[in-house]
Amino acid sequence: MANQNSHSIPISDPETTITNPTKKFSANLNFQKVKNNLVLHSKWAELNGAMGDLGTYIPIVLSLTLSRNLNLGTTLIFTGVCNMLTGVIYGVPMPVQPMKSISAEALSDTTFGVPEIMAAGIMTSGAVLLLGVTGLMQLVYKFIPLSVVRGIQLAQGLSFALTAVKYVRKMQDLPKSKALGQRPWFGLDGLVLAIVCVCFIVIVNGAGESENHRCCNSEESGEKKRTSRVKKILFSLPSAFVIFVLGVILAFIKRPNVVHEIKFGPSSIEVVKFTKHAWKKGFIKGTIPQLPLTILNSVIAVCKLSKDLFPEKDFSVTSLSVTVGLMNLVGCWFGAMPSCHGAGGLAGQYKFGGRSGGCVALLGVAKLVLGLVLGTSLAHILMQFPVGILGVLLLFAGLELAMCARDMNSKEDSFVALICTAVSLVGSSAALGFLVGMIVYLLLKLRNLTKDKP
Repeated sequence: MANQNSHSIPISDPETTITNPTKKFSANLNFQKVKNNLVLHSKWAELNGAMGDLGTYIPIVLSLTLSRNLNLGTTLIFTGVCNMLTGVIYGVPMPVQPMKSISAEALSDTTFGVPEIMAAGIMTSGAVLLLGVTGLMQLVYKFIPLSVVRGIQLAQGLSFALTAVKYVRKMQDLPKSKALGQRPWFGLDGLVLAIVCVCFIVIVNGAGESENHRCCNSEESGEKKRTSRVKKILFSLPSAFVIFVLGVILAFIKRPNVVHEIKFGPSSIEVVKFTKHAWKKGFIKGTIPQLPLTILNSVIAVCKLSKDLFPEKDFSVTSLSVTVGLMNLVGCWFGAMPSCHGAGGLAGQYKFGGRSGGCVALLGVAKLVLGLVLGTSLAHILMQFPVGILGVLLLFAGLELAMCARDMNSKEDSFVALICTAVSLVGSSAALGFLVGMIVYLLLKLRNLTKDKP
């Protein structure tokens, strides 16, 4: 964990009051911290990084909007505000993503409507918040081995990548989460377009290597210097942003009449009406499967990944638990999709250049503006967005998350991580994979203890 810089603040005599200079100094410190958290390391790279999370965000939110009447405008407004706040608090591209287990249940069960979705989100967030403020989450974090966390991350990354390949290969009915058949080679959402997008991202971003390897030598001259300058410009292009803009243009070309379906102004924000049945069903079918996933992937895995990517920053599972809890204990009462942090979203935004809190703050401003200006009518535009392009963005986000497991150097750690991954993928449950991974880890430790004894 990175060491915190301690600021010496003069302590006044107990009988005296705090002076104005001390208050001013403290306010200046807080302002400077917020400013440092939001500063953009590179304008184009940070803007590009903001697009790295859309491969998971758009399909889930759009599907629930069309199939379960989720209030898209309210969701955009609340998640936009949460994006801005997390950027200010953490100073890294901390994502705000829909809760996936609750989303999957809502898409598979037609009786699991908006009240049940919101009830599940409120109870999940309440439990996570309770674990955070009582210190129990920190206790859990200390005792979970890194190999099990890496197994969960590898499983989540591969799951994203496999879903992305399905998006690219087959036509999708997002509201029903069903494949409609093979995707044609040509067209505004064809295989050729997706393949070109993949090649473009690989050429511009590579495998995610450091920018220092791409810099040109200052001693080069003539044709080599010009070639290096062209390479530098090419490698600095915001690939994800370019592809997203291309998708928006193709959406309007695909159906120009969509302009007439747009209604300006925010959607009406209303308090969700809950019943006892909604609370009960939301807890059984939503909270129970979502809670382990939130603890593992949204708190513990995000904390581990954040320390890997940003070792100079100081993160705690307590603060992550509190932000996950508070964002839903407010928004869900008004119909905003239950959200959390996610290791996949963080990996995706980092992959495409996100390095500061300003990255997600930009995304938050964009969501807030779209929610206030277009509201739920934005769904008409997103319906025409090429699903193959969403698959491309999701593919690279998944690969970046899966590559976190490359630090498993010993055979024993790799063994635990791979078992955890296999069970998570086959059982479609991170909680089941975690349980099996912990059992295998403890058995190996017990075996080593008995083997060492004479």
